[in-house]
Amino acid sequence: MKTNLRLLLALVATSAPLLAAPLTSTTAVHARPEASAPAISVLKAGSEPTPAIGTALALPPGWQAVELTGPHEVYVNGKDMTKNLDIKPNAELRTQPKSDAPVLSYYVTGDTAEITGLRGRWTQLKLQKKIVGYIYTPGAGTAAAASTPAPAPAAYTPPAASPVPAVASTGGAPGRPAQNINLGDGGSSALPRLFKGQLVATKKLIGRAPFAFQLNDDGGERYAYLDTSKLLLTEQVDKYIDRTVVVYGTARPVPNSKDIVIQVESLQLQ
Repeated sequence: MKTNLRLLLALVATSAPLLAAPLTSTTAVHARPEASAPAISVLKAGSEPTPAIGTALALPPGWQAVELTGPHEVYVNGKDMTKNLDIKPNAELRTQPKSDAPVLSYYVTGDTAEITGLRGRWTQLKLQKKIVGYIYTPGAGTAAAASTPAPAPAAYTPPAASPVPAVASTGGAPGRPAQNINLGDGGSSALPRLFKGQLVATKKLIGRAPFAFQLNDDGGERYAYLDTSKLLLTEQVDKYIDRTVVVYGTARPVPNSKDIVIQVESLQLQ
């Protein structure tokens, strides 16, 4: 019985550094355990921070590693996105839509990030990912600092490339590579997604076209037709002609051709 009691007391003592008391004041969460490091979030007074378990970093006295579960509002620069609005691996995800804002995280293939808005050349995202930050609470962390330091963090290893998704080619002009559109699991069963480009009326072009509108890339080449039959009758598509738009819809191949058509569900100006 005494042995079990000693084990219980030892377990409680070992777990004590992991118990987080409610914060007595609004506290900044820093990217590194340094007062000069940028603040990536703020915890309100009275909240109970979630300790980050298994952080391979010996912290200075008074500093704690905390876990921010999300979702997080982040912004990615347009240069770090493809024409199909896919986020490039290792893209910087910042806390505000400006180049000097703190970096909250880096995009890793497989992360869940939903586009929620556009801010000029910045795209707003809702990131579902656990982030580790650091808070300073005087008098806390002494026991953790006195324990055996954890090994140094391992060098970052880029994630393995994901399987190449099904794509459909849209042709392309001589001397220019063909544009590719990701069709997900293929055909009309693919999920809706966002596409960006210049909306052009095909009636202005020479020759017959199967649809009234198309989406062009920055070089003026068509990479998909637009099927606007699902839009409300009150939607005046003509006002978007020759302007850069963001289209939400499902891409599918045009039967008996190499062309692609996007079934448009909504569109807005870039």
